[in-house]
Amino acid sequence: MTFTLPNLPYAYDALAPHMSKETLEFHHDKHHQAYVTNGNNAIKGTEFEGKSLEEIVKSSFGKNAAVFNNAGQHYNHMHFWNWMKPNGGGNKLPGRLQKKIDDDLGGLEKFKTDFAAAGASQFGSGWAWLTMKNGKLEVTKTANGENPLVHGGTPVLGVDVWEHSYYIDYRNRRPDYLKAFVDHLVNWEYVEQLFSKL
Repeated sequence: MTFTLPNLPYAYDALAPHMSKETLEFHHDKHHQAYVTNGNNAIKGTEFEGKSLEEIVKSSFGKNAAVFNNAGQHYNHMHFWNWMKPNGGGNKLPGRLQKKIDDDLGGLEKFKTDFAAAGASQFGSGWAWLTMKNGKLEVTKTANGENPLVHGGTPVLGVDVWEHSYYIDYRNRRPDYLKAFVDHLVNWEYVEQLFSKL
């Protein structure tokens, strides 16, 4: 499979003021494009050629850093753009997802606090996740381009805490970015789509 850069599912300025047009232009057009280009170059002539993106992520972890780093970040970003939408966030979740968050994580407000804390406490670059693992939802975090797929889980929501995802808009205020993400950007319908497949 060849990696290709997807179009954003909204206009570059659609997430303002919580995420600026400039951030999306750099993050999508430059950073994600680099993962696509470098990933395609890294898998050429390897055992990973022709595999699905999920297979490449899982099978390259711990074996081929160049393939894994770029494939992992491509996978993460393919979902990241869809995990956000204009006028996202809010406190109304699809019913089944709401119940699962209540049962496993102590409710939406506690989840938001714990999710933002996971992102804020991730040292250096990485991601915070809402992960389904062994039938339960849990809040996790990973370094660099790692994601729950390589730790036996399936991500249903993730937030990028690499500096390029927030520094233009928030400078070093990562907690403010994370609060804006959970309060104003999360596309809960997309989270529900992923959750309903598990």
